[in-house]
Amino acid sequence: MQIQTTIGWALLGLGLFGLLTSTVFLGLLVVGLRKFLRERAAMVAECAAEVYLPAVSVMKPLHGDEPGLEENLRGFFEQDYSVDGVPQFELLFCARSEADAGLQVAQRLAKEYPQVPVKILTAGGPTCANAKVQSLEVMELAATHGIFVISDSDVKVRPEYLREVVSPFRDAKVGGVTCLYRGVAPGLGAKGGSFWARLEGVGMSVEMTSGVVIANWMEGVRFLLGPTMAVRRDCVREMGGMKTLREYCADDFVLGDRIAAKGDTLLLSAHVIDHIILNHGLMDSIKHQARWMKSTRFSRPKGHFGTVLTFAMPFGLLAFAGAAMLGHWAAAAWLLGFAIAGRMLQAALVGALVVREYSLWRTVLLFPLRDLLGALYWAMSYSGRKILWRGEVYELEAEGRMKKAGSRG
Repeated sequence: MQIQTTIGWALLGLGLFGLLTSTVFLGLLVVGLRKFLRERAAMVAECAAEVYLPAVSVMKPLHGDEPGLEENLRGFFEQDYSVDGVPQFELLFCARSEADAGLQVAQRLAKEYPQVPVKILTAGGPTCANAKVQSLEVMELAATHGIFVISDSDVKVRPEYLREVVSPFRDAKVGGVTCLYRGVAPGLGAKGGSFWARLEGVGMSVEMTSGVVIANWMEGVRFLLGPTMAVRRDCVREMGGMKTLREYCADDFVLGDRIAAKGDTLLLSAHVIDHIILNHGLMDSIKHQARWMKSTRFSRPKGHFGTVLTFAMPFGLLAFAGAAMLGHWAAAAWLLGFAIAGRMLQAALVGALVVREYSLWRTVLLFPLRDLLGALYWAMSYSGRKILWRGEVYELEAEGRMKKAGSRG
């Protein structure tokens, strides 16, 4: 009985500590939201008040014909970014070879939109750990204009995307702009995606966005997010070119960090994009999210370690178990309910005010479970150094560098 009491108090104490830290995190989010919403309103007003359409080079690294790729790429051909009917942007697509199925999709679309300048490029077989960066190197050399807009293949954008992303560059101090995004799980009818894809999307929409909003308030943006990295060509040149990112898994984080380190300003765009979830199965979703967590662990070890204190659900369950072991069932239920309510409030705030979720109530209801899984993925990130990326096995090293370890059989 004495052992049960001791364990009960230990679990309750640990649970209460975690509920306190996750509640503080929620409070920081509320404060950060105020700054973000003010900045976004100012950006929207500035973009509407003055037309600013500098010529830009849009870079799209490709690797195969992913589900929905044609629709995703079509949005970039249909950008409202023209002067007297002449597009003020060029599209650059690059894959390993001309036979790449994704590159062939881009070629078909180029024929449908002959008014849009397009460059179809190949990077050859991988000569570095990060094959995406190898494609970016090729596109950097082929690009014509002074602003690069780099975008992943699994994103969907609206016609005003380029206008809103490029608008902040009217300030010469701005070296980079990035976009927040909502996770979208299409593919299985009107309800949209499998259960596991929806959970992964909720994590992108709420968990990731919450951290970015708080970071923006506390220290400003010192990173870029892969789905959209808009940068000045001069900034890339100053850091030695895209080739300096060859070894890194989190190339988006490193690119933004280096631009910020040189004194240039990084900003969050007013535009929110759709990040399409490609992993519909349980195991594929787990592997993808665990890889992302492991990459963060090596890129930002101290910040990643502290991430565990932002989760509420695991601590709510610990507090529930501890109070129950002590015989305080009403307190146990209240503490677990407090954790659930806090995560639902977080999802409601971020989903409604920031990423503008298409199905807000579904996001609110799913996020407590996603919060619990997020803690599990965090724990899994300490399981070793190896990650699986596009069928290849890599080992992560200090600062997020990676080297090829082998191939999946």
